[in-house]
Amino acid sequence: MISSMTGFGRAEGARGAWSWAVEARSVNGRNLDLRFRGPPGFESLERLAREAAQSRFQRGQLSVSLQARRSEAAGGARINRDQLERYLALAAELADDKRAAPPRLDGLLALRGVVDFGDDIDDPEVRSAVEAAMGQTLSAAMDALKQARLSEGEALAQILGGLLARMEVEAGEAESAAAAQGPAIRDRFASRLTDLLGETAAPDRILQEAAVMAAKADVREELDRLASHVASARKLLGEATPVGRRLDFLTQELMREANTLCAKAATTSLTSVGLALKAAIDQFREQVQNVE
Repeated sequence: MISSMTGFGRAEGARGAWSWAVEARSVNGRNLDLRFRGPPGFESLERLAREAAQSRFQRGQLSVSLQARRSEAAGGARINRDQLERYLALAAELADDKRAAPPRLDGLLALRGVVDFGDDIDDPEVRSAVEAAMGQTLSAAMDALKQARLSEGEALAQILGGLLARMEVEAGEAESAAAAQGPAIRDRFASRLTDLLGETAAPDRILQEAAVMAAKADVREELDRLASHVASARKLLGEATPVGRRLDFLTQELMREANTLCAKAATTSLTSVGLALKAAIDQFREQVQNVE
């Protein structure tokens, strides 16, 4: 099954006060190129995104975005009553001994652990846990993108297979049209030679020169190479590894043979078939640009 280079994947995640969504898109590209956009303060996620992409893809321009937000409700301040009671008990003992004045509210709230601001991303452990969860969501989005590319590749393989079948039909018609080239070349050469030399043109010379011209116009080798390239392309469509570059090379070779066939064409029928063959190859080339 071949893979396309275009697709879209999305995944969502949450941990503690944080929630996020990852979107991954890809389009055609000669090599693997990734552009990552994430929330401020999470620069390490770009490395995770690149590792996830490199482990799944070989070609394509990828755009990955991670949008995150911190819940306002989860991030609201709350009083740690247990810690506050401990501070009040200690303050009462000091006040009874007249060693300290009764505590003020602003002083109590400033004491460590009295006010809990929820999930603090500045805490190394909290940050590490959130980033690890975001990394898992990145992997899920990349998996979804890979599946989308494979699904599109399945449809693309059917299109490419249909174009290869069309090339085989055109090549068969070219073979039939090429069989008529010999007599056509002989008659055309005889007519021109007679116009130049009149009745003195020797039949043996006409046949000899026509044979030379027919040999130069023989397209058997081109048709054989076309058949070989089509068979190779069909084989590549069944491989599980990325085959886009090899298919692109075969497309160039197919077009080379079709151009030579048209150049050797001595009849309008073979020229017409050659042009139809070139049109099919050109459509094949356009679709191959989407193959990884």
